[in-house]
Amino acid sequence: MQCVKSPIQIEETIKKSSFIGLIYPCSSEAEATTYLNVLRTHHASANHIAFAYRIKTDKGTVCRFNDAGEPSGTAGKPIFKYIEGHELINVLCVVVRYFGGIKLGAGGLTRAYGNTAKQAIEAADINEFIELTTLLFVLDYHQLQGFEYTLNKFSGKIINKDFTGQVKFLVQLPESQCDDFLKLYPGGVYQLKFPNNYLW
Repeated sequence: MQCVKSPIQIEETIKKSSFIGLIYPCSSEAEATTYLNVLRTHHASANHIAFAYRIKTDKGTVCRFNDAGEPSGTAGKPIFKYIEGHELINVLCVVVRYFGGIKLGAGGLTRAYGNTAKQAIEAADINEFIELTTLLFVLDYHQLQGFEYTLNKFSGKIINKDFTGQVKFLVQLPESQCDDFLKLYPGGVYQLKFPNNYLW
């Protein structure tokens, strides 16, 4: 699976209609809703704001798409097809349409929405999706240097430190590395998954 690193926007004109394609990295349905609400405000005069998203949650992968008033299956579904085809996860893809006065027909709409999504995806900075796990460690001071060195070798990073009393480190590292890391430093306590499921 792959993920989008940062938002992107492209635009094209098809038979006088303006199609704006937008991609956002997105780690929850709530985040997707926030982006959509902002876009609906920003593009209040747009005729249609169709979208699709695919988000990994603790309960599985959530997939949604919406035609936003276009004929059924002509907008959200072709957008989703390109998300799925590129094996993207934790992503929201939106296509905003400003109607130019010429009807495109069902086939034309499907191609227009699909191609706009495709162009936005092709323009995006795409990385391999790496599932991250967050662990809490309580350490002695003499362990610090070795711990940080080993964590770095396992492609992990410290996201919070607490030096009051015992040393507490909240760390994140690739899920695939957790078992091996815990063999070297047992006692790590699993926390909720870190929301941004890719490494910078």
